Amino acid sequence: MLVIQIVLLIAGMVFGFITLALLARFFMQWGRVSFRNSVGDFVIAVTDWAVMPLRRIVPGLFGLDMASLLPAWAAQMIYAAIELSLHGMSAGALAAIPLLGVIGLARMAVYLVFFVVLAAAILSWVGPHLPAAMVFDALARPFLAPFRRLIRPLNGIDLSPLVLLVLLQIILLVLNQMWQGTLAWSPAS
Repeated sequence: MLVIQIVLLIAGMVFGFITLALLARFFMQWGRVSFRNSVGDFVIAVTDWAVMPLRRIVPGLFGLDMASLLPAWAAQMIYAAIELSLHGMSAGALAAIPLLGVIGLARMAVYLVFFVVLAAAILSWVGPHLPAAMVFDALARPFLAPFRRLIRPLNGIDLSPLVLLVLLQIILLVLNQMWQGTLAWSPAS
């Protein structure tokens, strides 16, 4: 059992990192955030191996970079297959892998948005003029915009990140339940 947990930890870290990098690229392109900074350079360096070959065959969809999103989904499906196989996956459980991939991708997107919003909020206080602060602010802005329209600053303090972070935690709880429920539903051998 300990060996399974170690393998799942390592696989989760590897495939989670790949997924987060690909999602960062997807969100940066969706939000039209410049890649001409250290964050953008890192994201491109980490993801070009998967995205550039796919760009030749996978078109964008409504301005969305599907060549970044599809390998992120594939990474989560591979992780789901590893988890299912370590728990004794049967042939019938193969049908659950694409769904687990979608749930895993949604979880990673929530983790990424959570980190981006938290980093943007912290950097707005401690280093608002740092180059990274501008990148995180640009990434967080589309997610915070609906909350900023509803919640006005209180004595100059923007509480919208706090509300969004709580909502993201709730969404993450739901997604984790869906992951566990799908794993339990998948027939084992």
